[in-house]
Amino acid sequence: MSVAEFLRQRAVEVTVNGSYSLHRWYDCEGKLRTFACRTRRVSPFRMIVDVPVVGKVGERVTSYFQDFGEFECTISATLKSGFMMELDMTRARRAWMSEKLTWLEKKQKDASVMEHRRDARFVPQVPHTFLTLADGSTHPCFIIDVSTAGVAVSAEYDPQVGMPLAIGACVGRVIRKFANGFAVKFAERQQRDDLVRLIVRSAALQSA
Repeated sequence: MSVAEFLRQRAVEVTVNGSYSLHRWYDCEGKLRTFACRTRRVSPFRMIVDVPVVGKVGERVTSYFQDFGEFECTISATLKSGFMMELDMTRARRAWMSEKLTWLEKKQKDASVMEHRRDARFVPQVPHTFLTLADGSTHPCFIIDVSTAGVAVSAEYDPQVGMPLAIGACVGRVIRKFANGFAVKFAERQQRDDLVRLIVRSAALQSA
């Protein structure tokens, strides 16, 4: 099925954070790498996800989402910054998935409680940007979440803890690594109203 056909089908536009691994991607120690991802459109049969590393059509993927659990999938179409994958599951789990999506769709329509913490993290509408190293080289990356103090990202590039770099136009330093990516603490606290514009600035320059 093509992406255009899927967009005409009944599905839920829902944002759920998750992780995935491509069966051919390994780190320098020979371990399978995992990356962060985020759903864009989901049905009980397939989903479109935004990702930092786009696989190939026909490639097998193992994915995990807190709201859905683990899936074995096959990439059926690719996009500029993501892909569509077919979900392998039993009929019973498909029925459960349908009920879960109905519940999530209703939940989205409810008024959500606003987060008022000073360093509250949020997910930007545009999840892709670029990181810039001290030597001026740039690498695409995927924003997991961001706050005025720092950002969590997932990328094919794998920096060391302590490395200085910029995410978009925000300069910082890698302070922690985790399974799906790494955290960067900004050198200076950013203004929330300016944050998204500064984070995605590099992406705009790259496409100009």
